[in-house]
Amino acid sequence: MDRTGTNLPAVGGYNQTVVLDAIRRRPEGITRSELAALTALSNMTVTNVCRRLLDAGLVDEQGRRAGGPGKPAAVVKLNPGGGFAIGVHIDPAAVTYVMVDLSGTVRDHSRTGTPAVGDPGLVIDEMANAIEALIVSSAVDRSRILGIGIASPGPVNTSDGIVLNPPMMPNWQRVPLRRALAEATGLPVLLEKDATAAVVAELWYADPGASRDFAFMYYGTGLGTGLSVSGEVVRGVTSNAGDAGHITVDPAGAVCPCGRRGCVGYITVPRTLVDRAATEGILEPVDLDDTDAVETAFRRLADLADNGDPAATAILTDAARALARAIVLVVNLLDIDRVIFGGPFWPPIAATILAALPTAVQNDPALVLPHPVRLSESAIPVDVAAVGAATLVLDNTFSPRPSALLLAAD
Repeated sequence: MDRTGTNLPAVGGYNQTVVLDAIRRRPEGITRSELAALTALSNMTVTNVCRRLLDAGLVDEQGRRAGGPGKPAAVVKLNPGGGFAIGVHIDPAAVTYVMVDLSGTVRDHSRTGTPAVGDPGLVIDEMANAIEALIVSSAVDRSRILGIGIASPGPVNTSDGIVLNPPMMPNWQRVPLRRALAEATGLPVLLEKDATAAVVAELWYADPGASRDFAFMYYGTGLGTGLSVSGEVVRGVTSNAGDAGHITVDPAGAVCPCGRRGCVGYITVPRTLVDRAATEGILEPVDLDDTDAVETAFRRLADLADNGDPAATAILTDAARALARAIVLVVNLLDIDRVIFGGPFWPPIAATILAALPTAVQNDPALVLPHPVRLSESAIPVDVAAVGAATLVLDNTFSPRPSALLLAAD
């Protein structure tokens, strides 16, 4: 969606993001006169903004284009190497790091085990060392790094940059991650909930004609939901919107730690599916508190289903039906027409789940929408939450809105 600017002199920074965003969305290049028409800014304002962007190295002039009488006009294009963002995704199973350039291309990435130590200082040191290693391995100009985005399981306090008490990370209690990581790295830091970061990424990478009203079902160690309505990320009062894990989808189902039965965020996650498979003799029992063992067993369960094992397929099909009930509630509530799936544990089960999910959603008697619901997988490479975390930083640079996040270490 193209945005227009304002010619009032007090909002030069806002106009700069309007112009930069317009240039980014046209990789083939755009002339200044085309920018003026597109953004509703004056030719003088566009010329001044482009001069600042050229001086900052964020854009380049590449060739000329004839568009009428007079000499051909210079074509302005985004300079992908003009800036970089680091994304960090913290999951109970692993921490993923990515380096992304201004065009959104992932230049480098790495993955480490999630630190389990109780001392937050040691946790921050390990993350800072991994970030430094990523900077070195990617060989980018350190002065061009705009900041670090962190995607963390919720709940989080984004205003203070604190990871509160993720249910599957018992040692992470009120960790002041943003401030500590900013001090350890010397870089500005943003913090976001992981499912919300995934939505930011989807909007950033979306084709111009893609739906702007969707839910993102984030399938990791836990289940999260991110929301976009009219192209705006739904964050809520405390930036913790979208916690749909306690939607009851099976009143006779297993007891969730919350005390209720059949919560979708409990009965569909890898740990529970692996436990059921072991109980039914499909898999060998594993230590459910060992994230590596659960991941290995989960992938084995997915492989069995892919190879036609009826018992393994039944477990994943039941999970698909449970997800369908939650999806119907979410799409009814928001009148959205698309649900996107992704997350570190999604790829192994995608084929089996998507084979059962569309029918389960469309045939659910509770579905009231007069339009079809499209179900698709995220096309974002590597780790969608890590890329989303980096995109938070780029979004702050590009997004022409007064409510843009502040890149501040506090």
